[in-house]
Amino acid sequence: MADRYALVVDATNNNIKEIPAADRLVADNLLLSGTTPTLTIGDAGAEDTKIVFDGNAQDFYIGLDDSADDLLIGLGSAVGTTPAISIDENQDVVVSQEFRAVSYNDTYVAPTSSSNATTINCETGNYFKHTLTENTTFTFSNPPASGTGFSFVLHLIQDSSARTVTWPNSVDWAAATAPTISTGNGDDDFFVFATSDGGTIWYGFTAGQAMA
Repeated sequence: MADRYALVVDATNNNIKEIPAADRLVADNLLLSGTTPTLTIGDAGAEDTKIVFDGNAQDFYIGLDDSADDLLIGLGSAVGTTPAISIDENQDVVVSQEFRAVSYNDTYVAPTSSSNATTINCETGNYFKHTLTENTTFTFSNPPASGTGFSFVLHLIQDSSARTVTWPNSVDWAAATAPTISTGNGDDDFFVFATSDGGTIWYGFTAGQAMA
């Protein structure tokens, strides 16, 4: 086989322009420099792309599953169907194996009322703190789909004028009786809500009342 050049180099600036498809670049160190260094893998074609970490006993990959357009991290050298971590187009993250964290922090959200209505958007957090400034009817929106458990804490702070709360009809309280919220100025009430069927039924629990 005749010798051939594996690289195509731009004569004006000595930059590498191309590595033929049949060849590969082998280097001990690869440096990307500049003000906005970028490494692009793939050309928007309909194929899986990946980075493989070739270990002594195990291989791992970070790859894009083109059929689902999900970013995957998993065991092996092929983009698999059951990765340890997947990130979808909504940036929702699924961990399919055991997850252990040194510390876990809930996202804090302060919803506001409008025309006597307050929406708890489950996509935005797990800890909601709301100061009552008017009588309000709560709506719980965007829980995960049925088959995924979800819960959140609602921290209510009473107004100087005792405000009332109306809960969604989907909330199931103990003995089918909703709690009476505290009426003192600045009273703190805590409630926990949980669902596993996409919000068809929310189980409501009183965690503490008049804690000011």
